[in-house]
Amino acid sequence: MSDEARSLEDLKDVMKDADTGAVATEESVPAEPKIDEHGRAYATGKRKNAVARVWIKRGNGKITVNGKDQEQYFARPVLRMLLQQPLETAERKDEFDIVATVVGGGLSGQAGAVRHGISKALTLFEPGLRPVLKANGFLTRDSRVVERKKYGRKKARRSFQFSKR
Repeated sequence: MSDEARSLEDLKDVMKDADTGAVATEESVPAEPKIDEHGRAYATGKRKNAVARVWIKRGNGKITVNGKDQEQYFARPVLRMLLQQPLETAERKDEFDIVATVVGGGLSGQAGAVRHGISKALTLFEPGLRPVLKANGFLTRDSRVVERKKYGRKKARRSFQFSKR
């Protein structure tokens, strides 16, 4: 048995569902990772109006956002925790260097976009991580956006105060 066939068998064993005993097929998990000539995986993450372009490669855990260190760009600890969630879930905390560029939205939306991008890039770098990240909801794009303001209203839904007299 070749190394590729053996690793595919190992993947099937890992992905067995405890309740049903169903085995994932080869189509559900990409056979090989998508890595460019520089050893990086690329993905785009989105949240609200923010769009993040994320590149990951093997390294020592340095995260750079728009040319700044993550502590400088995301000052609030909660936002930095969002970036670490996919790495902690996949147990790859200090194994990847991450470079991200983010545009649009506010800091909270940008942090969510970078988290989404990191999760997608991890699945491209290591396809075996997909079930773990998907189960925790990191691969789902949060599609909630701000509702537009309507005419005749004070905000999107709030109407002007009614006065009987």
